[in-house]
Parts: sequence; structure tokens; C-alpha cells
Amino acid sequence: MKTFEFLDHEADIGIRGWGKTIEEAFVHGAQAMFSVMVDLDSVAPRKALTIKVDAEDIDSLFVEWLNELLAQRDISEMVFSHFSVDISEKDGYTLSGTAKGEQLDLEKHDPRTEVKAATYYGLKSGKDQGYYYFQCVLDI
Repeated sequence: MKTFEFLDHEADIGIRGWGKTIEEAFVHGAQAMFSVMVDLDSVAPRKALTIKVDAEDIDSLFVEWLNELLAQRDISEMVFSHFSVDISEKDGYTLSGTAKGEQLDLEKHDPRTEVKAATYYGLKSGKDQGYYYFQCVLDI
């Protein structure tokens, strides 16, 4: 099973996270986004940050999750490689999750492309051959 993939886009980059569950697809979407920025294999899960986001629908929750991760990247000056999420539904959707990583080290993490934001452009989700997917375009 593929965990994530990149989608062609004229100026930015699209990502799609796959999973056996919706939560797993969200995790793989986060890994896709951070792999645009750094070499994920070089990022040790030394410190964990708690992430909580809400949205009216599950697709919007995916974008909110990714954007909160970007906000935490900027606030903490960290990069992340390991993620976990729990999604609940009651009057909308709530995601409680964890992002694990370490302080950005330019020599160790092989910086690539800076991601400014996850956008609603190209936002799509579904299920294909028993696997859930969520996708969006990242503003780079």
C-alpha cells in the first residue's frame, strides 16, 4: 500500500495521503507535507507536541490539521516526522493528535522546499480499493 504521493500542479505541489483508516490517511498526509520540506528519515521523534483542531466537515479538518502543523513548525522551529491522530464527530469534527520531531537542523535535515500553507484548492477525499485518501494543494 502506498502511504502518500505527490500530485502534479502548475506552481505549487499537491499531496495525497492514503490509509486503511481516515486517521491513517491524515497521518500520511502530514508525512507527505513534511517530506516536501525535509528528509523525513533524518528527523528523530525527540519531542512531542499536542495538536487540536476543529472543522465543520472532514475535508476541512484535513486542511486545518496540516495548517496547524505548519503553525507549530514556525512557532517551535521544529520539523516533524511521526504523527498520531484521533478524530471524533459531534457537532462537526475534532482532531486531537501528536506531532513528534526535533529542532530544525539545516545540516542534518536536508531542507528542501518551504511550505507556506495547505490550501482548499484541489481538496478531495474518498475511498478507493478499500483505502481512504485525502488530498490538497500546498502553497510553496
